[in-house]
Amino acid sequence: MKLHWQILIGLVLGIIYGLYFTGYVEYVTWMGDLFLRALKMVIVPLVFSSIVSGVTNMGGGGNLGRLGLKTMLYYLSTTTMAIVTGLFFVNILRPGVGADLGLSKQVEGLAIAKESFGDTLLNIIPTNIFTSLTEAHMLQLIFFAILFGLFITKVDSKYQNILVDLFNSVFEVMMKITLFIIKFTPLGVFGIVAGVVAEQAGDINALLNIGGRLGVYMAAVLMGLAIHAGVTLPLILKFIAKVNPWLHFKAVTTPLLTAFSTSSSNATLPLTMEAIEFNSGVSNKITSFTLPLGATVNMDGTALYECVAAMFIAQAYGVELGFLQQVIVVVTALLASIGAAGIPMAGLVMITIVLSAVGLPLEGVGLILAVDRILDMCRTTVNVWSDSCCAVVIAKTEGETLKV
Repeated sequence: MKLHWQILIGLVLGIIYGLYFTGYVEYVTWMGDLFLRALKMVIVPLVFSSIVSGVTNMGGGGNLGRLGLKTMLYYLSTTTMAIVTGLFFVNILRPGVGADLGLSKQVEGLAIAKESFGDTLLNIIPTNIFTSLTEAHMLQLIFFAILFGLFITKVDSKYQNILVDLFNSVFEVMMKITLFIIKFTPLGVFGIVAGVVAEQAGDINALLNIGGRLGVYMAAVLMGLAIHAGVTLPLILKFIAKVNPWLHFKAVTTPLLTAFSTSSSNATLPLTMEAIEFNSGVSNKITSFTLPLGATVNMDGTALYECVAAMFIAQAYGVELGFLQQVIVVVTALLASIGAAGIPMAGLVMITIVLSAVGLPLEGVGLILAVDRILDMCRTTVNVWSDSCCAVVIAKTEGETLKV
């Protein structure tokens, strides 16, 4: 049986187990924890070796500059499109009007969120690369890996060949380890989903009390995500990359299902790289550069969510945001999404940055806690889908022949 069918079965069984065996959920959640720990174990060496390998295989600054410019142009363009789509739906549906403010609670991480936006650009440059490696600061890691790979191409050819072979070999080993871990994805998904469903099962009454307005809020987010993932990105694939969007979608079903289950772009990265290379036929030169970068800075779904959530909270507090303030929301959501780490719930903390930018109370985040997890799963899936589309678009503009 193909892996994505196994994952789907794990997902369904996890929902059933979480709903009907809530009291026994601790007997299966360890599988999800173990799976996520194993994926986190390989992320740093995989990303570092893949980027260094990718940069050195490109052969220097000229190619890197061209590829980097195309990639960032794609990421900024699609993220902006996603935010504008979200803004359209939240202005049409106005989900926050009449919402109950009784749900406001404190959220961990609010205090640190205030300073994280101002420091995002500064924090790209690490003060200690070993700290960045151990604490998995992905932007710092990516910056140093690009720099390291770039300067490998500048050293004497004797050393250059040794280093290129070394990082290519490390990358191959990390991919082998990753492929072994991937075999256990269905069990991990089962454990994760069972735990998430069991947590929400006890809050059904609370969800029903505010279900009306939150339902409209969810609809605004989900409709925005659906239009972006189902219309905007396929049109880019069709008319810019000139590939069949449906064939590409089928090629990446496994990472998309994993993204939906884990709510983590970084945890899904190894599966995305495998699917894009083996199923879509994109070269390792492209995937090793665009995908690790995308897992950190390309957050289409998260940016759309941040925009809709900020507008929802503003409406719930009776605050009308004018055109200029909505432009601030767009720009801040774009920049905040770039700084958002590819970990579960990161977007929830980043939303406080957007709220601060337009002077809204940070406690408003409490309004959306009840439904954040399901939206987190959906927006992460869109993030990963956009990353995969980027790899295909860049590969086609570089003249590669693909399987899709």
